[in-house]
Amino acid sequence: MEGLNGLIVLAAGGLGLLVGIGAMLAFRWSERVQRTVPPQPTPELDDGLVRVLAVLRSAAVVLGDDDRVIRASPPAFAYGVVRDGGIAHPAIQDLITDVRRTGVIRDEELELPRGPLGPGTIMLQVRVAQLGPGQLLVLAEDRTQARRLEAIRRDFVVNVSHELKTPVGAISLLAETVQDAADDPETVRRFAGRMINESQRLSALVHEILELSRLQVAGALQEIQVVDVDAVIREAVDRARTGAVAKQIDLDVGGISGAQVFGDPTMLVQAVRNLLDNAVSYSPSGTHVGVGVRHQDGLVEIAVVDQGIGIPTDEQDRVFERFYRVDPARSRETGGTGLGLSIVKHVAADHGGDVRVWSQPGRGSTFTIRLPKAASPEEVEAHTAALDDAASTDPKGLNL
Repeated sequence: MEGLNGLIVLAAGGLGLLVGIGAMLAFRWSERVQRTVPPQPTPELDDGLVRVLAVLRSAAVVLGDDDRVIRASPPAFAYGVVRDGGIAHPAIQDLITDVRRTGVIRDEELELPRGPLGPGTIMLQVRVAQLGPGQLLVLAEDRTQARRLEAIRRDFVVNVSHELKTPVGAISLLAETVQDAADDPETVRRFAGRMINESQRLSALVHEILELSRLQVAGALQEIQVVDVDAVIREAVDRARTGAVAKQIDLDVGGISGAQVFGDPTMLVQAVRNLLDNAVSYSPSGTHVGVGVRHQDGLVEIAVVDQGIGIPTDEQDRVFERFYRVDPARSRETGGTGLGLSIVKHVAADHGGDVRVWSQPGRGSTFTIRLPKAASPEEVEAHTAALDDAASTDPKGLNL
């Protein structure tokens, strides 16, 4: 009996050993099979679609069924839509989730952080749509500049309306006063003089609004020619002299002579004249306003220097904004429109240059227009001769 029991125990142990070995072999086989199963391939995109995405100016992102980025265009990274291999903004991810749930195309304008740091934002028009089984297409177009221009135009209309109301309202009130004082010649003369001043201010404002609008139109610089900077300075000084004489301010001209630039002489005269008028308006009587010219690194610099009240540092970046005035009360006294420096900025930009300001309160200001220098006839002739010499010595190697 005991021998029989021993055989049973021995058989059971052998059976358990066989089961264990079988289980181990099965596990090994399963593991081996799993290792030999290839990973799921990334869904391929149609070649035509790839070419279309490559030429789009908008940011384009193709997502897989698990929201993995299958393909992204360079603007997608530049705009910050894709970062670290995924969609960077939760607001865009919400649109993606909604499209996957409903299958309906979503199109929204989103104001998003421009990067992971700082307060900068970017305005994107984002469109999300199904592309194929499990795939989504995300398109994002940068609308930041367009929205900024819309805001500028809106503010411009508001400012123009406000600025026009002031002289128009003043003229209306003065006319009523003159009408009521018809029997008082002295009062009529006094208020008639004020009406003339307000009408002149209104006329100047309308003229500068029209001029600024013309400058903001693409292609405002129609006929480009070589401009003699000395002639521009002379004419601008002659036009500004009347106001300077009235305030006993001397206009001094210095610097180099013979400088030339490419552009429109009328526009350049207006820009320099605006700087001179601005300097005279904000300078005390008996001081000097200077205008000088110099060459610097291939540029012609026209600087207008005054001994006026100066501009605080925190306001210097804003003086070229339309209708911006450092001292509104003083601008009303001098008849300033708040558009003169903005016109200077646009004229300089249309000529491929810029305008800069240096100023300290109590020490005066210096406004400098910088324009590309035009080659003189001697320089053109020397350059042409050098090309001719090169062509004659090595006509095939000349690389134009």
